[in-house]
Amino acid sequence: MIVNWKSLSFILISLAIVSCQKNKAQNRAADSFLPMQIGNLWYMNAQSYTEIKDTVRINKKLFYKFYSLVGGDAVSTVYLRIDEQNKLVESYPDDPLKTYTRADFNAKVGDKFFTTGAKDENDNEVTVVQKSDTEMTFSFDPIYHPNLKGHPSQVKYIKGKGRDEKFKKLKIDGVVYQN
Repeated sequence: MIVNWKSLSFILISLAIVSCQKNKAQNRAADSFLPMQIGNLWYMNAQSYTEIKDTVRINKKLFYKFYSLVGGDAVSTVYLRIDEQNKLVESYPDDPLKTYTRADFNAKVGDKFFTTGAKDENDNEVTVVQKSDTEMTFSFDPIYHPNLKGHPSQVKYIKGKGRDEKFKKLKIDGVVYQN
């Protein structure tokens, strides 16, 4: 009988640990402005969608591989992670020393940062223009580009969903949302 109690105790403790880990993973997606898990999908139509396909280590850091089909004939692959300071960082395996800051989710309205800091045509001055508990909007101004300076573009994120675009379907951590 003692062996059965030990086995039963072990099983109950194991189940409690597993269920706590699952709840932590579920809450992580709801708390993130860009939930990252293999299989997450942002779908507009059969010709335009983004899906997280895989992970890769770049400079010993875990990045998620975002594969996008755009307009049915163009593809894009980017590698993204949210770092320890809650910044959305982009890098590539073939150029691991170069990084781009796409968002700083800890920033406040009016805060500014640069995407690369290189002061070249690819560097954007980013300003936080709106922030609430559930949404955050960034304005990107390519101030070093001779033709694009002064023509900023905005990117908005919705907590638990990712970029705010006209998606017909989202799949976030296994949950499907239809519009």
